[in-house]
Amino acid sequence: MEPVLSALRGPSDSPSLLEIAFAEAVEGADQDDEIVTRLLDAAYEQFCRMGIKRSTMADVARLAGVSRITVYRRFATKDVLVEQVVRREFRRYFDQFIVDIQGARTVADRVVLGFASSLRAIRHNPLIGGLLAAEPDAVVPSMTSDGGRTLAAVRQFVAERLRREQQAGTVADDVDVDLVAEMMVRVSASFLVIPSHVIDLDDEEQVCAVARRFLVPMLGPPPRAHS
Repeated sequence: MEPVLSALRGPSDSPSLLEIAFAEAVEGADQDDEIVTRLLDAAYEQFCRMGIKRSTMADVARLAGVSRITVYRRFATKDVLVEQVVRREFRRYFDQFIVDIQGARTVADRVVLGFASSLRAIRHNPLIGGLLAAEPDAVVPSMTSDGGRTLAAVRQFVAERLRREQQAGTVADDVDVDLVAEMMVRVSASFLVIPSHVIDLDDEEQVCAVARRFLVPMLGPPPRAHS
């Protein structure tokens, strides 16, 4: 478990894995070579099947159909491999978020779809969601003991999307998008790490209704059309 937590946090003087994944999603990351992709796919499957602690580099090599030496040539240690797998999953989350909101017609619809997409993508991810479900007591400290950097990386992502809405004229200029993004991310995080006995997070319609009722109003009234 510790490798996953350290992967999320990263060294105090370097970007966290979430920050790196966010940057790659925005800028567009280069594709991994075929061997690296095969190893990451095998590691992901192995970690989901057996857990990270019980998995070895030899297991990953066997599943990928390569030698153990090949694994170590690409990833010096198991911790490095774990970090790369986690990083790719969060990069996929950011990429999917962008795809999910593209079909929405209004900023309100994009907020609703983004909220529902975030909860669904993370909760249903076999690795990240499984970690949250199996050992939430280990995940929560990783989100709160890093000086807020993990949440800040996601907030930065959401704030950037809201800032684009402002530039497009769909959100008023006086809305503090950083504050709104902070509140939205904290609401989402609380649902992920603390079970709800009021809202069924598997009920997409209910999740969307909550977002429309409580998150959309954070954006304030729509901008007035210029006469």
